Parts: sequence; structure tokens; C-alpha cells
Amino acid sequence: MRVVRTIEQLREATSFMRRTGQGPVGLVPTMGYLHDGHASLLRRAGEMCGTVVMSIFVNPIQFGPNEDYEAYPRDEQRDLELAEREGADIVFIPTVEVMYPRPIRSKITVSSLTTRLCGASRPGHFDGVTTVVAKLFNLVQPEYAFFGLKDAQQVAVLRQMVDDLNMNVEIIPCPIVRESDGLALSSRNVYLSAEERRQALVLSRSLQEARKAVEEGQAATTDEVRELLTSVISGSPLADIDYAEILTFPELEPLEGNFPLTRAEGEIIMALAVRFGRTRLIDNIIFTPKEVAALV
Repeated sequence: MRVVRTIEQLREATSFMRRTGQGPVGLVPTMGYLHDGHASLLRRAGEMCGTVVMSIFVNPIQFGPNEDYEAYPRDEQRDLELAEREGADIVFIPTVEVMYPRPIRSKITVSSLTTRLCGASRPGHFDGVTTVVAKLFNLVQPEYAFFGLKDAQQVAVLRQMVDDLNMNVEIIPCPIVRESDGLALSSRNVYLSAEERRQALVLSRSLQEARKAVEEGQAATTDEVRELLTSVISGSPLADIDYAEILTFPELEPLEGNFPLTRAEGEIIMALAVRFGRTRLIDNIIFTPKEVAALV
């Protein structure tokens, strides 16, 4: 495994891999403080690609002024051990000065998809995500890029960007990885106190109960599902709901009012963002209501 820290080193390393026939190239962009969810992305990339590039960069332009950029957890040595264990060939660890040597005046904005869910409560966040990912795509020129579906909105936004701008890369969405008790893995889980960690299980539990209610016909409309989600989550006194939404996926279009879910074409997403103290957690389930209805 080779660790590179400058753009010149990164380009030289990926060029060498291509010249020596070690392609296709897969990219796993991360902000570090790696966990088993990131490891699953590396394993998937290794199955599909001859060369796996992982980036580790806490991107300042996707954080708002009152968010946790400075406090975001970092542990480079631990990250490198996991990356090597899971088969990364190149790990790119730039500084902010390397990625943004001058004040950045060019950004990529994906409209519509970024106005809902996390985009509504974190204005400008997705402009920062799309811009840094586009920079990484330009630098690495991967055939494939791997992202976890825990942040399903990010996956949808990046797919839209790639399609709209004819970028020569395929976004590969990968399943959410969970703890044995159901909590979705996140670098921010380290912020949780013991009691917050216990109550945070309400996210996955509410999603499972809502899906089961749809399967059994007990919650047939968007209003009923949203009411069930908020009711279950509100049973945890430390939970502060940011949103509980039901949208089409990947278009992220709202399903209005008492829209019968079994009339939805294609997939829908039930998505949550909930705060426990200073920690904001997200989770979701994506499924096809018509297929669910056929099983009942």
C-alpha cells in the first residue's frame, strides 16, 4: 500500500497502476476515522477493480459554521491500518492547503435533490460534497466510485452530478453496515454517551416497524408512515427529530399527503435524521412498495 499526500504523487501513482495494467481503478472517498462500513466499501472495490484508491480528507467546505469540522474525529494511524488490512493500494491523505491552495470560487451545485432532507437543514453542505468529489474524480479518474447508502441522499446527488456532467465514472452504492443491535455505523457514533447510544437504536427500530406496518397493510399512506416513525422516535426522550420523510428514490420527490404507497412507481426511501445531544445521526430504508404489497 502506498500513502500519497500531494496531487503530483497521486497522479504519478495512479498513472503507474494504469501503465502496468492494474486497472480498472476504483475510488473510495472518505473523511477518515474508518469503521467496518468503510471496510465494506474497500472490499467491494477490491472485488471489482485492479487498483483501489482511498482518499482520507475532512472536507471543510461541506461543514456549516456551527458544525463539527474542528471536532470531527481523526486517527490517521488507525485508518491506515484498516486500509492496508482491507486491500487499499493507494491512500491519498491531502491537507486542506493541497486541496484548496487558494480560496475556492468554483463549486458544483445539484439543484432540487439537495433542497430536502439533509440539504434543508445543512444549507451548502451538498455543494461542498459535490465539489470535493468532482475534484477527486478529476485527480484519480476512476472507472468506479464506491459510496455507502447510509447517506442515500449523497448517493442520489452524486449520481445526478455524474449523469448531468457526463463524468466517465460509475457510482456504486453499497449497503448500510450496522452494529449487531441495528445501529448504522458512523464515525460520529463516537460522540454518543452510553445512554444516547442506547436510545439511538430507535432509528433502526422505527424504520423496521414502519416497513413492517407497510407490509402488513397497517400503514398504507405517507402520512400514516410518517406519523408512525415520529411516534416511535418520540418515545426516546433524548431524541430530537430533524426530519422523518418518505420520498421517491433516487429522485427524492415528495409523496404528498395521504398518497397510497402501493401506487408509488419504483423505489421509495424512508429517511431519518435525529439528534442526540450534539450528535446528529441519519438512517434510512429503501424498498419497492409494490413488491412489498405482492408479498402480503
